[in-house]
Amino acid sequence: MERNLDAATGRPRTLILPPAPYAAAMLGGWWLDRNLFALPLDLGGLTRPLGWLAVIIGLGLMLWAMWTFARHRTTVNPYGGASTLCTGGPFQFSRNPIYLGDWFVLAGVSMLLHTFWPLIFAPLIWIMLRFGVIRHEEAHLEAKFGDAYRHYKTRVRRWI
Repeated sequence: MERNLDAATGRPRTLILPPAPYAAAMLGGWWLDRNLFALPLDLGGLTRPLGWLAVIIGLGLMLWAMWTFARHRTTVNPYGGASTLCTGGPFQFSRNPIYLGDWFVLAGVSMLLHTFWPLIFAPLIWIMLRFGVIRHEEAHLEAKFGDAYRHYKTRVRRWI
């Protein structure tokens, strides 16, 4: 059995609660900007509207994905085992639409806070998600759904 799959429980060995790095980047970025060193993000009069647009797109994408999970009676919990392979809804465009939505929220909040700081943490967030979460989820899905998941991976990109 795949080393990233917990054989006893049939669930991924997810190491990190996925929203945590994004939340830490937003809070830490806000704090750094206000207390240590300001890194202004200013797109003029477009900063706030674009920020809100990115947040709305991100939240909408997350809700659409969660609704798709609910319709298929499978879990959104990154520590839980999938009962169904979801390939419709936003999953026909991205294998990770919730995490993609998180990126939109991160960008939007950065604009709303008028600081680049949260975005500076983006490479670290990507590494944490890729190796602490997604690697384990993909191993779980491949072990559970086999060829169906492998075929899905050939049709749909990990992000967009």
